[in-house]
Amino acid sequence: MSIHPKNIPDIPIETVQVARAAFPKGNIYLQIRDTLGSIYEDEAFVELFSQWGQPAQSPWRLALICVMQFVENLSDRQAADAVRARIDWKYALSLPLTDSGFDFSILSEFRTRLVNSGMEQKLLDILLS
Repeated sequence: MSIHPKNIPDIPIETVQVARAAFPKGNIYLQIRDTLGSIYEDEAFVELFSQWGQPAQSPWRLALICVMQFVENLSDRQAADAVRARIDWKYALSLPLTDSGFDFSILSEFRTRLVNSGMEQKLLDILLS
């Protein structure tokens, strides 16, 4: 797996419109994104990935998904389904409404990379700061 850090994309306009219509008073994930931005950036996770090989899922998204997964006590499969199905998650992750998500096994692979590299504390430190 390789990574080439990119800027965090803006939330697609259609996702914003639908999320605002669905949650006129907001919700936790809309508020987090509006207040804190994306929280994580790909650059924080560069050392976890090679510069060559098949492109990895965006680490900033995977990190945020892991946090949201923990908040809701979801399995990897349930979290991957939430990325596919939930408007508020798509909003927080800057995804278009039509995004089909990813295979749930990617989450455990990402956590394994974090633990094997000793970066799990960094994930928490970024969140707390």
